[in-house]
Amino acid sequence: MPPPADIVKVAIEWPGANAQLIEMDQKRPLSSIIREVCDGWSLSGSEQFALRYADGPQLYITEQSRGEIKNGTILRLAISPARAARQLLERIQSHVIDARLEALKELAKLSADPTFAAEFINMEVQLDLTMMILCIFGEMLAFTLTAFLELMDHGIVSWDLISLSFIKQIASYVNQPMVDVSILQRSLAILESMVLNSHSLYHRVAQEITVGQLIGHLQVSNQEIQTYAIALINALFLKAPEDRRQVSKKHSLCYSFKMLAQRDIIFELRRIAFDGENDPTGTEKRKAMYTKDYKMLGFTNHVNPAMDFTQTPPGMLALDNMLYLAKVHQDTYIRIVLENSSREDKHECPFGRCAIELTRMLCEILQVGELPNEGCNDYHPMFFTHDRAWEEFFCVCIQLLNKTWKEMRATAEDFNKVMQVVREQITRALAMKPASLDQLKNKLRGLSYSEILRLRQSERMSQDDFQSPPIIELRERIQPEILELIKQQRLNRLCEGSCFRKLGNRRRQEKFWFCRLSLNHKVLHYGDLEESPQGEVPFELLSDKIPVSDIKSVVTGKDCPHMKEKSALKQNKEVLELAFSVLYDPDETLNFVAPNKYEYCIWTDGLCALLGREMGSDLTRSDLDTLISMEMKLRLLDLENITIPDAPPPVPKEPSSYNFTYNYS
Repeated sequence: MPPPADIVKVAIEWPGANAQLIEMDQKRPLSSIIREVCDGWSLSGSEQFALRYADGPQLYITEQSRGEIKNGTILRLAISPARAARQLLERIQSHVIDARLEALKELAKLSADPTFAAEFINMEVQLDLTMMILCIFGEMLAFTLTAFLELMDHGIVSWDLISLSFIKQIASYVNQPMVDVSILQRSLAILESMVLNSHSLYHRVAQEITVGQLIGHLQVSNQEIQTYAIALINALFLKAPEDRRQVSKKHSLCYSFKMLAQRDIIFELRRIAFDGENDPTGTEKRKAMYTKDYKMLGFTNHVNPAMDFTQTPPGMLALDNMLYLAKVHQDTYIRIVLENSSREDKHECPFGRCAIELTRMLCEILQVGELPNEGCNDYHPMFFTHDRAWEEFFCVCIQLLNKTWKEMRATAEDFNKVMQVVREQITRALAMKPASLDQLKNKLRGLSYSEILRLRQSERMSQDDFQSPPIIELRERIQPEILELIKQQRLNRLCEGSCFRKLGNRRRQEKFWFCRLSLNHKVLHYGDLEESPQGEVPFELLSDKIPVSDIKSVVTGKDCPHMKEKSALKQNKEVLELAFSVLYDPDETLNFVAPNKYEYCIWTDGLCALLGREMGSDLTRSDLDTLISMEMKLRLLDLENITIPDAPPPVPKEPSSYNFTYNYS
């Protein structure tokens, strides 16, 4: 029987000792469990210990958070948060530099734990940290800033307690031209938190930090610095009074940093496609020299490609997708770009334009950016199989688009047509609910352009217009003519004849024999051959014959006498599916094994037609559907876009007189 819900099986570690495997009763007080664990290792003073997770953030476990422990979790016995806070404080106040640095490093890590943070703040040392920040530098400062930010983010202490001198010191790190990256990151994050959490601090920060200084941080290559700088810019705009906000998008700061970010990504796309990894001249080219490269990348605006991303959706999302493809699937990206840039101008697939339009299409298909719809039942499990499922989905679809473009032999004028086909390919594949991205690739591989055309044709035939009574009646009238046409084709093939194998007990004893129908359709001629013939065999060489009037029936598969006699052949499914026999008077049989499925269908259909029976092979059904479809299309060609009524129009009443006839006399 399953264990009780309140019991979880966990492993508890302690340095230098074997782990304890215990069943933790969630109803027992946590202190008694810790006491029991300490007794197992002969540790005294259990109140000085606590449990922490051994993996991940290694948070302390409290009475409030213990419910999150699952079966199989690995825990670690550690000193209690209060004891750890006291020890760290003593080490931080040490005069030994190395010991102090290690203590601050550990404090930066432990401060993310809300339990430890509460104990540390209760010792009223957060103000000591602010004083330390004012007088330390280098790596020690970076860890101190991290610890301060983590402690304040728990919301235990109000940001309004921060002094003006502290704000000026943090702002000075941001304004300095040469400052350590880690210090700059933390300083930007601290200023952002000040602005967002205190209205009074916003005015103080706004006095110390200018927008121009922050824009300078957007031009560096470090993406984390750019992210923190953008976050602080957004915070300043969010808290700014209405009269200070920029109304015009063209002159807004958001527009400025967006254009800067776009420029860097576009430069990177160009570099990956056309420059080597260590091209020393790549960054020295002037912007005007990139126009040709931007054209080869497929952007609409060759001078300033960033203008292609002004419309939302997709906006920057398309650029992010392109950058992901270029970095993660670099070979595919370079192949697509160079392959299209080497084609004629009219047949090249513009990568940039295609990527932007594809991203917009994917947003529409998946309803990205729209509010959740409780009535929608669409669920795509493949998006939960990859950490970057959206980007990988885009990479699969952009390759599909490039493939479809080549299959359609498209030109620039066919762009919208190609996108319509790609949209249909993607929606049809998603409708099959692939469980992974690999399954999506397989399904898209089967939905080529020719397959889409076939599906469209099939669905068009099954539309309501083709189910209306007049169309059904027309189909029924056409069907006998088509069946007669198929029958004549089958009989003509029998007149040409076919070569069959004569199976013996051993393969080396196999011989060939030939059978064909007489031109008047009254006699089957057959005879043995030494080898497979090339072309028709004259009737004179076929010594045996069977009058069609003597044929009683045709049997197939396991009902054939030669399949019943030879058990080995009966077990061979391939041979069994190709076997058929002609039963004729008096109690004689002519046994066949067709060389392939096509010949099997031709001969069974032809023999059934000779006997006046229905031709029921798969080939007949396929030919019938194809020929009827073609005939229907030809007859309805002049009625395209015209609604066909369900009933014929009424016959008009007879005229009152026939005096309107022309008199030739």
